[in-house]
This record gives sequence, C-alpha cells and structure tokens, in this order.
Amino acid sequence: MARMFIFGLGYTASRIAEALRKRSWHVDATGSAGNVDFADPDAVMAALSEATHVLSSVPPADNSDPVLDRYGDALTHSWLGYLSSTGVYGDTGGAWVDESAPTGTGRRTARAACDDRWVECGARVFRLPGIYGPDRSALDRVRDGKANRIDLPGQVFSRVHVDDIVSGVLAAIDTVAAAGAYNLGDDLPASSNAVTEEACRLLGVEPPPLQTMDEADLSPMARGFYAENRRVAKGKAKRVLGWVPRYPTYREGLRAIVADFKVQA
Repeated sequence: MARMFIFGLGYTASRIAEALRKRSWHVDATGSAGNVDFADPDAVMAALSEATHVLSSVPPADNSDPVLDRYGDALTHSWLGYLSSTGVYGDTGGAWVDESAPTGTGRRTARAACDDRWVECGARVFRLPGIYGPDRSALDRVRDGKANRIDLPGQVFSRVHVDDIVSGVLAAIDTVAAAGAYNLGDDLPASSNAVTEEACRLLGVEPPPLQTMDEADLSPMARGFYAENRRVAKGKAKRVLGWVPRYPTYREGLRAIVADFKVQA
C-alpha cells in the first residue's frame, strides 16, 4: 500500500490527504487534524519508516525549517514534497517569473532559505501564489464585510485554487516527477480589486469603495502583501507534470465556490 506522511495537515494538505485516501492510500500526518504528534519523535519516526512518500506544508519558524531541523536525517524517501510560496521571488514590478528566477530577494527570506534546503534534499518544491478555495476566498471576505479595494493601479498577483494544488501534487506523484521547483498558479494574474469585484457580482452586492493603503488601515502583513507585484509562470508544471488547472482563472474558481456558498450562507 502507498503511504503518505504529511507534516502539517492544514487547509491545503488536508485536501491532498483526502484525495490520496480516495485512491486507497494510507495517510498519516502531524498537525491539529492529524494522528501523529510532531513533538513525539518515536511516533514520527515509526510513521516515517513505513511511509513511501513524504510531504511537508510546515512554514518556517524562527527563520528555519522545523521539519528539516528535527527530522531531516530520516527523510531518505524517494519522493519528498514541500509546499512553498511564490513569495520567494520577491517583487518583480509585475514582470513574469519562472523557476529559474532568483529567490531570497523579497520579504520572505526565511521561506526562500527553507525552499532551498528542500530542493537540496531532492524534494518536489511546489511554489504557490495566493491560495483560495471553499471557506477561504473573496466571497467569504465580501460576505463578512472584510473585503476592500486598494487604489494601486497596475498591481497584480497570481493565485491558485486549492483543488488545482491537489491535482498538481498528484501529477507530480503519478509522473514520478524529477526533484526541483514547480510553480502552480492560474492563467490570469489579476489585481485583488478585480477578484473582489467579481465576488461582489456573483453575490449581487456593491463593491466596497476604493481606498488608499492608509485609509484601509491594513495590517503590516497585508501591507507587505501589497508591496510585491508579480506574475508567476507555470509552464514547467504544465510541460513536465502534464498539469492543467481545472480553474484557469479566478472567475471559474469563484463560480465553482459560489454554487455551494449560497447554500451555506
């Protein structure tokens, strides 16, 4: 039986685990929704000894990677995966970036350092832009009164539906993809304003007013998000993995979410 061990069973990794279980895989995982305590080395090592595949979605902590720091020597598996971030590329002024672009120049230097370590370990490193999906999208922000529109002409971001991340990871397993970095993102980088406006259209409400950064009273984390502007190319994933996003733009992604969203709201 194929067995996956996941470090950090969060929003995205939980959906990967669900997809693998539907394929009759056995999945063990750390995290609040997992069945193994990260702080219990005996339990972790026992699960790792039986795993055929290992995936980590654990972010940096104290400027280092807690998984590699504690269990790196045990990760001798032929298939390793790591969920990283396209934030490792920093600000490109809206230009396209692919996996050959330099990393470590932006605000996520710790993430870039961890990304490098996983590449050196022979992992498939999935660099992800803004993740959205059920219960985590512009639709939720609009409904909850937390959506805003920031007056920053020319500002664009890439994003990816969580289910397209799942299919990308599965494709990397199915094709026994070579180790290295793979960008996963949709085909239409766009402003956050455009996504908010589409969510408002789908919900039949007026968009929030345009505001400056100061008027919006954004958190330091949100301000950091708006300080970077880039488009992420994902041709390598399409070419090497045969990956095709089910939701090529935010429009298809939001329409799929809203079908169930209206029932739950």
